[in-house]
Amino acid sequence: MLNIGLLGCGRIGQVHAGSLQRIDNARIAAVADAFPEAANALAARTGAAAIPVDEIIASPDIDAVVIGTPTDTHFDLIEKSAKAGKAIFCEKPVDMSADRIRELIGVVEAAGVPFLTGFNRRFDPGFASMKARIEAGEIGDVELVTILSRDPSPPPVSYIKSSGGLFRDMMIHDFDMARFLLGEEIVRVFATGSALVDPAIGEAGDVDTAVAVLTTASGRICQISNSRRATYGYDQRAEVHGSLGLIKANNVAENNVEIASGAGFRSAPAQHFFLERYAGAYLAEMKHFIDCLTEGTAPSPGIRDGLAAQLIADAAAKSLATGVPVDLG
Repeated sequence: MLNIGLLGCGRIGQVHAGSLQRIDNARIAAVADAFPEAANALAARTGAAAIPVDEIIASPDIDAVVIGTPTDTHFDLIEKSAKAGKAIFCEKPVDMSADRIRELIGVVEAAGVPFLTGFNRRFDPGFASMKARIEAGEIGDVELVTILSRDPSPPPVSYIKSSGGLFRDMMIHDFDMARFLLGEEIVRVFATGSALVDPAIGEAGDVDTAVAVLTTASGRICQISNSRRATYGYDQRAEVHGSLGLIKANNVAENNVEIASGAGFRSAPAQHFFLERYAGAYLAEMKHFIDCLTEGTAPSPGIRDGLAAQLIADAAAKSLATGVPVDLG
């Protein structure tokens, strides 16, 4: 039985707690949060101990930590946990600075601890099936990937001001999916965007509607479309065109009921937000992490995948600012 320390008891921490409670060979041994009431509430629900972060990291009884705290805390928590010999599951992004992620890569690899970056969409049943069937050669050589990702409504402007912007807090998931589905590294990024949903987002220095075009060294292309508003629900689709055909994953609807009348065909809207849409992905992601620790294999995506996505996000932000494509080293 693996003993897990859960760092961060907010929304995503509660999601991970729910996943861990469904895994037989892992238990939530301890939880911590900057707000004691949040830690105490989650401890009561899970049977874990609510203790300070440093005590969790230092405890010889804790095998791994799951980091679901604000991004600006990740660096210190990862560094301390790695040096303490703990396996690490960290929500994306690893850090807002690529240079700081590189520093953490050195710490994590020197410590030899397993590390998983929380790009949960790789574990979505639809997207994971797409990847497996692409690798099996069902559509031949990948040529063009299209990813659509649109939130039902924008977050508060206060969040925008500290999130790092759309490319780093929202499209970064799609950048990782692009690498996942293309099967090659990105060498060039062109991005454009506007503030069409909420003028206050533009005033805060960000965009809420954006497109990015990514290119690999072999010429494979990925086009990504993001919006902070979709009136029909949480829009999450992907399509891969290859030399032998096409494969795609559609939205997951609230139900599969369809009504037909003289007015046409009507079906349910897409599931409302990420908690519903990716519930299965979060569970599969956590199972993968625990299985890797049990079997002694390396979790994937790892910390270097976190760096790769951050570098693409940085390039997209630079392209938006300059209006020209940006080459990645």
